[in-house]
Amino acid sequence: MEQGYSDKAYRWNREQYSSRRRFVDIWSFVLTLLFKLWLYNKSWSYPGGVTEAKQATKRKTQAVWIRNTLLDLGPTFIKIGQLFSTRADIFPVEYVEELAKLQDKVPAFSYEQVEATIERELGKKIPELFHNFEPIPLAAASLGQVHKAVLHSGESVVVKVQRPGLKKLFEIDLQILKGITRYFQNHPKWGRGRDWLGIYEECCRILWEEIDYLNEGRNADTFRRNFRGYDWVNVPKVYWRYASSRVLTLEYLPGIKISQYEALEAAGLDRKLIARQGAQAYLLQLLNSGFFHADPHPGNIAISATGALIFYDFGMMGRIKSNIREGLMQTLFGIAQKDGDRVVQSLIELGAIAPTDDMGPVRRSVQYMLDHFMDKPFENQSVAAISDDLYEIAYNQPFRFPATFTFVMRAFSTLEGVGKGLDPDFNFMEVAKPYAMQLMTDMNGSEGNSFINELSRQAAQVSSTAFGLPRRLEDTLEKLERGDMRLRVRSIETERLLRRQSSIQLSISYALLISAFTLSATILVVTNYVWWALAPGLIAAGLAVIMIRLLLRLDRYDRMY
Repeated sequence: MEQGYSDKAYRWNREQYSSRRRFVDIWSFVLTLLFKLWLYNKSWSYPGGVTEAKQATKRKTQAVWIRNTLLDLGPTFIKIGQLFSTRADIFPVEYVEELAKLQDKVPAFSYEQVEATIERELGKKIPELFHNFEPIPLAAASLGQVHKAVLHSGESVVVKVQRPGLKKLFEIDLQILKGITRYFQNHPKWGRGRDWLGIYEECCRILWEEIDYLNEGRNADTFRRNFRGYDWVNVPKVYWRYASSRVLTLEYLPGIKISQYEALEAAGLDRKLIARQGAQAYLLQLLNSGFFHADPHPGNIAISATGALIFYDFGMMGRIKSNIREGLMQTLFGIAQKDGDRVVQSLIELGAIAPTDDMGPVRRSVQYMLDHFMDKPFENQSVAAISDDLYEIAYNQPFRFPATFTFVMRAFSTLEGVGKGLDPDFNFMEVAKPYAMQLMTDMNGSEGNSFINELSRQAAQVSSTAFGLPRRLEDTLEKLERGDMRLRVRSIETERLLRRQSSIQLSISYALLISAFTLSATILVVTNYVWWALAPGLIAAGLAVIMIRLLLRLDRYDRMY
């Protein structure tokens, strides 16, 4: 397990919390963030003019500030920041990348508080429960800390103890956040097309689940059962006699952190094999049971002395429902055929895209991505590059990537990065190719002629379209009756005339202003106020230049059409 923690003093690192102080701290962060976002959109805030590079630099600086401030605000905001790192449909790529780095190594709480929590939760004092209990924690995080211990039966264990006052802190913070969420939901700009209240409810659910250690214990048991046939994967056993909602006792499985490459080399372990097994373990989680580790960062994966993978921390897990598999395969088929319409339709059915009245821009974005990426062989592509471009396309579009999807993509990217650290020649897509081919074979059927299979697939697609036609016609008629369908007609000639009329009206306004300032300047010159006349004269000259440019642009537009 990852050791070490910051010695910084945080105001929230206490058992009693002030609601008023939290209100001030949280709203100060929100108002400062709103000011920074307002300043970001002002051209005068960029010395030397606005450029894409300067905007990217400012976004990166803001993202680092957000990450550090969330750490200062404490456990609620650390976890919300980690959850928001999966919402590339809402935040820019720079924010997503920084939030994904959010680490919650914070000061440990006292051993006296650990004793009180264990005695209150398990009903006995520490000497009655454990033969030996180390007072200094192995690791401290925002939600709790881990201590090494030995049971009276001689088994080595780790005891995970929740931070005192955490439930009260969550209640205070989430109540304040509810008001902030309503503000954003009702905002004329940021509320449009965003379900902030839905996101708030999702965050609340995940947060309450993560501080329920009994739920984490059940997750660990399920995960261990799913890998019971693989001796190269180790999962710690739960000791349920020493577990409660705030205390969890697990088997002690020491190992070398998967990102400590030199230590693995010194232990004589095969780094290339570890890289492949890490990718294979995750693919097995997704394809066999659909129950997967949603936070596989290097601190949660270690390597035993025999070379087996060890997984830690099962508070955040993901689950892929069985009916989603078929939808994912439809998406894969659409990608393989470069069929943007099919990909968009499958993503709508999966809930990854919110349908709108005009899906043209979304289809064009998806088609561009297909044409841009699929020229490369499958095994030569990078998960990180694909996910980055997916997030770039998704931002400010009607994409609504479910948390499950983004958890998977982030895990793939993390494992690819760790794999390349272990083996410079490692390619995650190459490891995944046999699994993807197997999935496609299972969907298509392994027997029969490929031409017959393709013909039958096309026939099934045509029949499905034909059967769905009446329903689509009925939906269209219902939209017409409700007034939900809008017809957009563009007339170039009408647009030209309207533009010309608007420009002429603007030119008349400029002409009147020029005349007024010119007359003022003339009167001042006649009355011997020559220097005073300079100001209205310059203003009149500037307006004259603007009017001439407007007339030239109007003439150029007329020649184009």
